[in-house]
Amino acid sequence: MSETLAGKQALVTGAGKGLGRAIALSMANAGARVYALARTDSDLQSLAQEHGNIVPVVGDVLSDDALQAVRALGPLDILMNNAGTNQPEPIGEVSDDTLDRLIDLNVKSVFRLTRTVLEQMNDGGSIIHMSSQMAHVGSPGRTVYCMTKAALEGLTRAMAVELGPRGIRTNTLCPTFVMTPMTESFFENPEFAAMVERMIPLPGLPSPEDIGAAAVYLASDASRYVTGSALKIDGGWTAA
Repeated sequence: MSETLAGKQALVTGAGKGLGRAIALSMANAGARVYALARTDSDLQSLAQEHGNIVPVVGDVLSDDALQAVRALGPLDILMNNAGTNQPEPIGEVSDDTLDRLIDLNVKSVFRLTRTVLEQMNDGGSIIHMSSQMAHVGSPGRTVYCMTKAALEGLTRAMAVELGPRGIRTNTLCPTFVMTPMTESFFENPEFAAMVERMIPLPGLPSPEDIGAAAVYLASDASRYVTGSALKIDGGWTAA
């Protein structure tokens, strides 16, 4: 992936930890100047120390202040909407507060930030939304998460059609479970861990770097004719 993104300006949200951090590093390693947006300054400072192409941007994607900070960055070539969350619960136990929180972060913030970036995005750019295999399959206890990620798939297809004349491509990344700070507590449940192993034909789990490599592909000219697509990094879960 050496220098495949040389000269590109990228914004990665939720970049302080987990998949966002791996994606930011992968894009920086590929030559992009990466603006890494997250809420926690210490996470971003440690990330910036790992690579000189990474510029910390402290902010909450739900806030108007973050949108103003993004406007101040100037034209971008790549947007990686990674920030999101999950709270697994049976549907009957989901509170309105939880419902609102997941919709606001997983869907509304993505729409608002994308709309802001498009004000000054360079033609020929690439927009990537972090979706999930759960946008394509059902799973007990994840109704809200599945719903929000499926919404991103619809948004992606509509954006691909609308923005195509500008040469702006829009795609989703759809990973299976990856061991990150957000998911590690899930794997403490032996039944859950056994279920994941049973559902994935390939051995093991993908690494955060696997997701980073996929993001670089969608951001680069290697995928110049790919838009409106969902790239699944799921080891075959959705194929079974």
